[in-house]
Amino acid sequence: MVAVIKDRKEAVAGYLFLLPALGGILVFILGPVVAAIALSFTKWDLLTPAKFIGLSNYQELIQDPMFRKVMLNTLIFTGASAPLSLILSLGLALALNQKIKGIVVFRTIYFLPVVSSMVAVSLVWRWLYNPNYGLLNYFLNLLHLPSVNWLFSTTWAMPAVILMSVWKGLGYNMVIFLAGLQGIPQMYYESAKIDGAGKFQAFKNITLPLLSPTTFFVLVISIISSFQVFDQIFVMTSGGPAHATEVIIYYIYHNAFQIFRMGYASALAFCLFIIIFALTLLQIRLSKRWVFY
Repeated sequence: MVAVIKDRKEAVAGYLFLLPALGGILVFILGPVVAAIALSFTKWDLLTPAKFIGLSNYQELIQDPMFRKVMLNTLIFTGASAPLSLILSLGLALALNQKIKGIVVFRTIYFLPVVSSMVAVSLVWRWLYNPNYGLLNYFLNLLHLPSVNWLFSTTWAMPAVILMSVWKGLGYNMVIFLAGLQGIPQMYYESAKIDGAGKFQAFKNITLPLLSPTTFFVLVISIISSFQVFDQIFVMTSGGPAHATEVIIYYIYHNAFQIFRMGYASALAFCLFIIIFALTLLQIRLSKRWVFY
C-alpha cells in the first residue's frame, strides 16, 4: 500500500513538472493549429468579423493557377536543395572526421553560418549577387565570363537562392553526420582492412549502411525545412522576379498579411501541412528498404 501511494506521488510530481511544457504546447502550438483549421472555412480580413463559407477556400485553392506555380517552385527548391545539402554535408563530414591537429577549428568555421542570422546572411549574399559590383560577378569577369543578373533573372534567381540556402545549412547537417560517423565502431573498419577492403569498399559496405539512420534523419528534416523556406526569399527576392522564387510559405504570407485573406491563407497552410505529413509518412515507409538499425 505504501509503495502504491509513493508511486502515485511520483506520478503526480512528474505530471506537475510536465505541466509548463504541456501548457506551452497547448497555447502556442495546438491552439493556433486548431484556430487555423477553423479559419480555413471562413472569409476574414482581420478587420471585419469572420464569415463562414464552408469549402470555398479549398475549391478556390484547387483552381488557383498561382497555387500550382508556387507549389512547383517549392518542389524545385526542395528537389535541388535537399539532395545537394545531404551530399555536400556528408562529404564535408567525412573530410572533417579526421584526427589531425586543428580539425576543431575547421569544424567551427563550417558551423558558423548555422548560428548566424538568416536575415543578415541573406543581406550579405544579396550584395554578393549584385549584378554591378557583386563579388561573384567580379570573379566571373576575371575569367572573362559575362556578368550574371543573379536575383533579377527568372533563370538564375532560384538557383541563387538554393545555393545560398545550401551553404547556410551545410554546417548543421555536417555536425549530425559527424556524430553518426563517430558512432560507428572502428573494429568494422579494422576487420575490413584485414580482409583487404579498400577505402571505397569500406565506405560502401560499412559507412553507408551504418550511417543510414542518420542519413534518413537528415533527409527528412531537410525536406521539411525546404518546404518551409521563407526568410531568404523575403529578404533576397520577395518572390520575384515574375514569381520565379515565390514559394508556398511566401504565398501564405502574401495572402495573410499583405492582402489580408486570412481564411484563404489558413487553407493554404493546412494544405501544406497535409503535403508535408504525407511526404514524411512516405519517407518512413520507404526507409524500411534502405535504413539499417
